[in-house]
Amino acid sequence: MVGALWFALLPMASAQCATSSAATDPPQVLFKDLFIAVQSAQLFPDGKAFPDAVPQSAPDDILKQFHAEQPNSSAALENFVAAHFTLPSAVAAAPSAPNQVSITTHIDGLWDALTRSSTAAPAYSSLLALPQPYVVPGGRFREMYYWDSYFTMLGLASSGRQDLVTGMVRDFAYLIDTFGHVPNGARTYYLSRSQPPFFFAMVGLAAPDDPPAAYAAYLPQLRREYAFWMEGSQAVMPGKPHRRVVAMRDGSVLNRFWDDRDTPRDESYREDTELARESGRPAPPLFRDIRAAAESGWDFGSRWFADGQTRATMATTEIVPVDLNSLLFGLENAIRAGCTRSGDKSCAREFAERAATRRRAIDHYLWDEDQGAYLDYQWTQGARMPRVSAATLYPLFVSLASQAQADAVANITARELLRAGGVVTTTVRTGQQWDSPNGWAPLQWVAISGLRDYGETPLAAKIACRWMAIVNDVYRQSGKLVEKYDVVTVGRSGGGGEYPLQDGFGWTNGVMRRLMALYPEQADLATPAGCP
Repeated sequence: MVGALWFALLPMASAQCATSSAATDPPQVLFKDLFIAVQSAQLFPDGKAFPDAVPQSAPDDILKQFHAEQPNSSAALENFVAAHFTLPSAVAAAPSAPNQVSITTHIDGLWDALTRSSTAAPAYSSLLALPQPYVVPGGRFREMYYWDSYFTMLGLASSGRQDLVTGMVRDFAYLIDTFGHVPNGARTYYLSRSQPPFFFAMVGLAAPDDPPAAYAAYLPQLRREYAFWMEGSQAVMPGKPHRRVVAMRDGSVLNRFWDDRDTPRDESYREDTELARESGRPAPPLFRDIRAAAESGWDFGSRWFADGQTRATMATTEIVPVDLNSLLFGLENAIRAGCTRSGDKSCAREFAERAATRRRAIDHYLWDEDQGAYLDYQWTQGARMPRVSAATLYPLFVSLASQAQADAVANITARELLRAGGVVTTTVRTGQQWDSPNGWAPLQWVAISGLRDYGETPLAAKIACRWMAIVNDVYRQSGKLVEKYDVVTVGRSGGGGEYPLQDGFGWTNGVMRRLMALYPEQADLATPAGCP
């Protein structure tokens, strides 16, 4: 690799982004009883509004004033907040006139509209400073998010915005260097958890013609993220967990989702406390399971419910998930490739063995030969969870599956997950957003990319065509791209979830833009009826 390209790949720090440990407490910790009062009173339609507000003075000073005034009505409390905080405004993505603006032009124009720069965060706010400009999803999601960003970056690359791809990779490297991991999003209240570890895949986008060169350039950050996910793995006893690792009964180590806090989420405080009260369960472990589900990105859906139907039975920390362990296999192989390129033979051997060991454990615990699918495993019960979800396609995405396993996954995908508008998230209807009838852009890309890699090109093309058609259909009706879609009844946006449907929308834009580049002959279809 020429020296200039190597230098371009390297992460770059910013002195302006220095973050002290005192500045990383979430609003719930900083504002104590004031925070509880505001969130419990539901002053704002969106529980994320107050955690994202910017305090106009130091938290201790605001708390003293709050205790002195003792606003004891909703109106008085709302006036107090207005006097001491600046509330956020939503990131609006203006609709286009579809008969005048093509969807390609609309997406390419959205990148600048959704780009933000925060090299310095306002004092005492929850926002984390970042050294480079970044793209936000849109709507209530007004900061950079972890796994969302990989799928957004796919589209940025297709739009010729490699500047933003490179800058965002540097932002994520900065977060790892600063905090030891990538938080769920660039807010202090997200620091206690991460999200599905797609950083290695983002790094690959920084040098698409030579990913090992990028892995070598970002090797310290890749290894540090790996250490975060594997912390405690050396000492954990068989049949026991520690943070994000679970030692299986045979001594092999797999991973689970986790959050280092066991309190209600700042951004959904009232919803979490109400669920805990209604469930009758001890609150701290339920809060931990809720937060762990948020780390998964699938917040919420039947994958995490012990009874398969209700949030009150959430048992996320008891589950060894297919997607997380597949991505960590991908990370192990990225580190191996980076070490090989760097000439570190010992490291390359170590991570080749780590990847091989994980593959064997996944085959033993998560592969179900009878169903021909990868299934989540409930380690507390010593059994696979019988429900098939789109997560079964992740081993194909990271080249973990054998050809026979990939063929079986393709069969069950076509039989149980393929719908009129693409791949459905699960086959279960619960009213939750990560269940049927919803389909999500990241899951379509994981499916399409993985199936293509294993020669299942007709099925991949069918999924791509159906997904592009429903995105086009909704765009032609509304002039918008939205967060999720109903893939069962085409022509409708998705539903469910803790908040209204968001438009913008980063990962839909990104996946749609990349698919239109891969399948240009199908890019303009407005109904799945024209798909193969």
